[in-house]
Amino acid sequence: MGPLGWIVGSTFLISLIAWIGVLTLFLNEELLDRILLVLVALAAGGLIGGAFLHLLPRAIQEYGRADTLPLFLYLIAGFCLFYVLEQFIHWHHHHAATHEREPVSYLVLISDTIHNFIDGLVVAGAFLLGVDVGLVTAAAIALHEIPQEIGDFGVLVYGGFSRTRALVLNYLTQATVVLGGVAGYYLAGFVEGTPVFLLPFAAGNFVYIASSDLIPEIKDEEDVRRAAVYFAVFLSGVLLMLGIKLLRRGLG
Repeated sequence: MGPLGWIVGSTFLISLIAWIGVLTLFLNEELLDRILLVLVALAAGGLIGGAFLHLLPRAIQEYGRADTLPLFLYLIAGFCLFYVLEQFIHWHHHHAATHEREPVSYLVLISDTIHNFIDGLVVAGAFLLGVDVGLVTAAAIALHEIPQEIGDFGVLVYGGFSRTRALVLNYLTQATVVLGGVAGYYLAGFVEGTPVFLLPFAAGNFVYIASSDLIPEIKDEEDVRRAAVYFAVFLSGVLLMLGIKLLRRGLG
C-alpha cells in the first residue's frame, strides 16, 4: 500500500473517533468525568512523547543540515497558531455566551473543522516521510482526539443541539481530517520540503494542546490518589511513544 493509501486509511480511522460520543449516552455524568480525565492524562502524555521523541528527532534527521533553526521556528509557529486560534475561540465564546448558547456550538464546529484539516495535513506529511512516522503521528492525534471529541459532543448538546444532531455534526467536522490528508498528499509535491517542516509544526501543535488544554485539566486535582493516577497515566502516554520508538529501532 502506497503513502496515499496509508493517509486515507489512517485519517478515516481518526474520523471515526467522533462517534465515541455515543458512549456518553450510557454513562452517568460522574463516571464520564472520571473516565474523561484519565483519557486527558493519557492524551497529554502521548502528545508530549510524540512531539519530543518522534516528530522533532525525525525532522532533524530528514532536514540533514547543521543549522536546525528553521525547524524550531516552525515548531514555534505551530505553537503560536494554536494559541491565537484558541484565543480567538475564547473571545467569541465569551461574547456569544452572553446572549445565547447555540452560536458557541457553531464556533466549536468551525474551529474543529480547521483543527482537523490541519491534523490531516500533518498526517500526510508524516506518511510521506515514512510509514513508521505516519503511524506514530496518527496515533498521537487519535489519543488526543478521544477526550476532545467527548468534550465537543458535550458542548454541542449543551449548546442546544439534540444528541443525534450533535453526533452527526461532530462527525462531519471530524471527517475533514481525511480531506486534509488528501490535500497534504497532493500539495506536498508542489511545495519543496513541506513534509519535513510539517513535523516540527505538528510538534508545536502537540506541545500547545498538551500544556495549555490537557495538563491544566488534571494538574489541580486535590485528591492525592487521583493526582497520582493521572500522573501515572500521563507517564504511560509518554512511555507508549518511547516503546514505539524503541520497537521501531529494534525492527530496523
